[in-house]
Amino acid sequence: MIVDAHQHFWDPATADYPWMTEELRRRYGPDDLAPLLDEHGVRGTIAVQARHSFDETQELLALAAATPFVLGVVGWVDLTGDVAGSLDRLVGVRHQVQDEADPSWLLRDDVQRGIAAVGEAGLVFDLLVREPQLPAAVKVARRNPGTKFVLDHVAKRPRDDGAWAEGVAALAELPNVACKLSGLLTEFDPAGTAARALEWFGAERCMFGSDWPVCLLAGSYGDTLAVVGDDVNVLAGTAIRTYGLEVH
Repeated sequence: MIVDAHQHFWDPATADYPWMTEELRRRYGPDDLAPLLDEHGVRGTIAVQARHSFDETQELLALAAATPFVLGVVGWVDLTGDVAGSLDRLVGVRHQVQDEADPSWLLRDDVQRGIAAVGEAGLVFDLLVREPQLPAAVKVARRNPGTKFVLDHVAKRPRDDGAWAEGVAALAELPNVACKLSGLLTEFDPAGTAARALEWFGAERCMFGSDWPVCLLAGSYGDTLAVVGDDVNVLAGTAIRTYGLEVH
């Protein structure tokens, strides 16, 4: 069994995605992804937010309700607002911390309250960070030992990877942090990064994520699977346990 713990849906004709390159600027929906899942034997997916918008979160939840293969949604909510009142039907929450100008944004008091509310609800907080934000991510995970965190894309390894390695290894020391082997095709040394993440976290805390359709910039859906290997935890078990998914 395979579960894809990280994929996206969007339609740039109806919403703004400031980070998006022209190659990706078209609609990608469940009808585009379904044939790829069938081809590769993927049982289900987690749809993940791609912009800071609660409207998008609601749209993803509606798509999930109408799409049997979508097992859960990691959506965006305003971490500085009414977090507890915004979490219904989500399996996790994500904020694009990598785009914040302040590398310590995660440590703001109002953000900390929001992350605590996510943990109190029993949901996962996805860490979308790069090397500059890793020290703050480590502090947040240490301060919230009862909250489950998932590091997206192995923090997007840079070529000069000394500080990155130190930060990711520090996160791996914390039992409440898991790691997505996602988004690797479009970053430096995909296979090498996957191997290092597996060494640090172990297969029981690593999970597969295609990052479709972003992965299409560098390869095929099948290529994303080839990078992560064939361990049953990576392919499905870790995602099911971490996000509390129901797979029929």
